[in-house]
Amino acid sequence: MFRNSLLLVAVALTIIVYGCGEKIGNKTAPADHLKNLKQLTLVGDNGEAYWSPDGKQIIFQSKRDGRACDQIYIMQADGSDQHMVSNGLGACTCAYFTADMSHIVYASTFGVVDSCPPRPASQPGRYIWPQFPYELYSSKPDGSDLEKIRANPGYDAEPTVCFANNRVIFTSKIENDLELFSMNTDGSDVQRITNRLGYDGGAYYSPDGKEIVWRAWYPENAADSLRWVTNMRESLVEAVPLDIYVMNADGSNQRRLTHNGATNWAPSWYKDGQHIIFSSNMDDWNRAYNDFGHNFELYLIHKDGSALERLTYNDTFDSFPMFSQDGKKVAFASNRDATNPRATHIYVADWVE
Repeated sequence: MFRNSLLLVAVALTIIVYGCGEKIGNKTAPADHLKNLKQLTLVGDNGEAYWSPDGKQIIFQSKRDGRACDQIYIMQADGSDQHMVSNGLGACTCAYFTADMSHIVYASTFGVVDSCPPRPASQPGRYIWPQFPYELYSSKPDGSDLEKIRANPGYDAEPTVCFANNRVIFTSKIENDLELFSMNTDGSDVQRITNRLGYDGGAYYSPDGKEIVWRAWYPENAADSLRWVTNMRESLVEAVPLDIYVMNADGSNQRRLTHNGATNWAPSWYKDGQHIIFSSNMDDWNRAYNDFGHNFELYLIHKDGSALERLTYNDTFDSFPMFSQDGKKVAFASNRDATNPRATHIYVADWVE
């Protein structure tokens, strides 16, 4: 869901193709960790591509075939056999395989709003996106046996699944706030993990299931708190600086990794459980507006906040990175298709240490 708002601001960018390691102006990328880049999707507007546990398939969301909002698709790891697995109703987002690959979990407005939910009117100077009435569903990978696994008024989305213990972690609106919860893939044993006013979302379990990485923003003064609460009442989220945080799986020992005032988001883990890949606009400072711009790149950081390394050098949007379980591949979404720069496509690259 968070993808849709940031892509609205990314479409105005001038695109330079295949930015991994190429020279951009007078700046050249350092050690190139991403090799043999391949574009997997060629049609539609695509995002949030996540590997199956065996690395043979990728599940993603796409707006294509004349539909006005996202549906869930699965493809082979080489981009072949792209097919829709959601039912075509409502808006869908954030799909993930279960550990045994017997099911998929995703968010959808199906059953609440079967058409595409209306978007709020644009507001000059503000980047906002709606909290659609998403609910969490499970189905078999072919879309059959669709079942609602989380019934809660308001927003429930951003689910990911831990392949080590099959727990789902997700963002849910509760008490006029967005918090992280976990549960079993059948919707049982729901546990609240965070409890602090502000945005908590985009969470991932570490490979061993013992830690969680997520993106967050918390009000620092009364004006921020009022703005947040007002937006929650209107079912809106306003784009604000986001930071990457890590904590234990039970919510203890929370620590902040980024402190740069930028929008740092879409974090996930490397196979060693020590490093985190994420997206940020930290290097796109706009002097004219005294603010960060809309060029998001991929970065790697140690879970203690050290050893920050930039991975892509582009003049466009790169985000939603995820390593395959064996650490050999990285899938991510980008606007770097020069033939259709207003569309977001899925790319995969080999990871080189």
